[in-house]
Amino acid sequence: MTALLPFWSHALGAVAFASALLWQLRARPNAIGHQLMLAGLLMTAVWAWLTAVQPGSMLAHHAETARNLLWVALLHALFASSREEGTRERGVTLVYAGVAGIFGLQFVLDSLLPFVPMSQQPGLAATGTLLRITAAAGALVLVHNLYGQAAPGSRGGIRLPMLGLSLLWVYDLNTYTLAYLHLPVAEGLQQGRGVALTLIAPFFVFGATDPDRWRVKLSRAATFQSLSLLAICSYFALMAILATALRTSGFDWLRGLSIAVLSAMTVGLLVVLPSRRARSWLKVKIAKHFFEHRYDYRSEWLRFAETLGRSGPDAPALSERVIKALADIVDAPAGILLSTDEAGRVELGGIWNWSGRTPAFTGLDDVWPTLEAAGRVIEFDGHRHRFGTARDLQLPLPADLIEDRQLWAGVPLIHNERLVGLVLLAAPELRRPLDWEDFDLLRTAGRQAASSLAEAHGQQALMNAQRFEEFNRRFAFILHDIKNLVSQLSLLSRNAERHADNPDFRADMIATLKSSVGKMNDLLARLAPQASATAAAPASFPLRQSLTAAVAAHRRNHDVQLLGDTSAEVLGDRQALEQAIGHLLQNAVDASPPDQPVTVRVTRAPDSVAIDIADHGPGMDAEFVRSRLFQPFASTKDGGFGIGAYEARSLLQAMGGHLSVDSRPGHGTRFTIHLPAATPAADLKKSA
Repeated sequence: MTALLPFWSHALGAVAFASALLWQLRARPNAIGHQLMLAGLLMTAVWAWLTAVQPGSMLAHHAETARNLLWVALLHALFASSREEGTRERGVTLVYAGVAGIFGLQFVLDSLLPFVPMSQQPGLAATGTLLRITAAAGALVLVHNLYGQAAPGSRGGIRLPMLGLSLLWVYDLNTYTLAYLHLPVAEGLQQGRGVALTLIAPFFVFGATDPDRWRVKLSRAATFQSLSLLAICSYFALMAILATALRTSGFDWLRGLSIAVLSAMTVGLLVVLPSRRARSWLKVKIAKHFFEHRYDYRSEWLRFAETLGRSGPDAPALSERVIKALADIVDAPAGILLSTDEAGRVELGGIWNWSGRTPAFTGLDDVWPTLEAAGRVIEFDGHRHRFGTARDLQLPLPADLIEDRQLWAGVPLIHNERLVGLVLLAAPELRRPLDWEDFDLLRTAGRQAASSLAEAHGQQALMNAQRFEEFNRRFAFILHDIKNLVSQLSLLSRNAERHADNPDFRADMIATLKSSVGKMNDLLARLAPQASATAAAPASFPLRQSLTAAVAAHRRNHDVQLLGDTSAEVLGDRQALEQAIGHLLQNAVDASPPDQPVTVRVTRAPDSVAIDIADHGPGMDAEFVRSRLFQPFASTKDGGFGIGAYEARSLLQAMGGHLSVDSRPGHGTRFTIHLPAATPAADLKKSA
């Protein structure tokens, strides 16, 4: 009964795959992928039947190899379907060729096995088992990469067939691994392969409904992963084969050759892994011979944007980030950024990882406009050795730069057709000529980096302009206050000629001079660069002193009447309020006829205090009040600065109050200052 198990197991598997073949024949096989799937189903059924009737025969082994080759060919056909989208990579084709080569070696060993002496057959059989282990592992790598890199919309169509192939080769991998280790369970797995086939067959019936629509798109990361896994599998397979040959071979020359190859592989691995130059060389050769494009533009651009946009307190300066972002593209170890100052002279703008003497760039001042007009990436080796296009060699580079062997490439940073910088890159470990992909990518990345630099310079210029604007605003306010002080002092000097002998006048003159000097000192303090632009915190103070001082300062020139409850307390800034009232009183005095008084009236509301400043001047129309009154440098007076009302409103808003105006032509003007009361009226009534 036990002897019949392998037969019925594999016969059942043959029937299952033959049934799957008949099911798939209903569709018209008009695509290479569909035809290869039918061939794979047919050969799997043939192999299962041959294994059932002639287990362990050379014909059965050849059928198994042909089965695996057809399934790998199907994977390659699915991979090649991406050729229409321009995504085919030669490196992945090499992986398929490597796996197919292992199947070819397996075919040769199966063919030679009956013709070698009996003493050599165990070693040759063990080598064949190792090849089957390696082939199954390589095929699983292909299935994994194919499905993992498939377009999301196509994964649903290939999911079950890929799962079936994975189960097929996982079963083979475990079976042959256990057989190589001579474990008893391997025999049971060998006998049950047909049952496993029977369970796998439905995956090719229900999953492969429309193979013609399968589409696969592979990335460069998948290619490098495939190459790496294939290299690792090949290395260990060859090591195991050589170790088997050393153990079983009776020929001294074969033993010596095996030891030499094994030693060479070990030494080669020890050289390649630690050497940065060797890794660079390997990377360049793989990119040159295995890929249609040198760069994975998506990953390069993501890395470039991440480096350029890095922020935070620990982030390097923008100039260093620009150099590093460009250097990472071509694996340059260091770089220098050159820029121009306001006078157009070339200067050092930044350094990244540069060691040793800085290149002499003084001769670039004269040729900077030529480099700006050309806008091309500079290849210094081309100028040294006179290779490259004639246009490149016509760039008038200074001799000091050409003779500096550390320099390798120069990337212009062009923004709005203006050269804002030049990045000089040091040569990488493996010095190579630049090609068209290097030029295109570096030139495009240079334009993006130039935009970032220009934006940073624009922000810095805007910050400087804002500082100057703040200084100019304060200066305009102060200039207006100085004008008022000059008017007071001019009036004082004129009256001094007539009243110099009057003791009261002299006392008043001294008080006025002291007040003017104090105000001037305050103005100078406000004009200082370190003066704070923020308003002081509102504080409680009585209005009487501020109003009395402001009215007294203007009463010498005009009749100013103070009315209402001046004992009220408000919240605000005493000095700023006096300044605002002074501006409004000066405007009212200037607008009023000499025989008409200016009135200042204090009115108390439940939660606020209103200060009305009214004159009997010509008044203003509604259009002027709405669009020009509170704009700087707009005035109705000849020689006026147009600052008083604007500054008064700004001061009041800063302390939490506001200013309103009521004016009509021919009926005068009333400005009303609204300030929060220090103590609400309701509280005053309760305390009373």
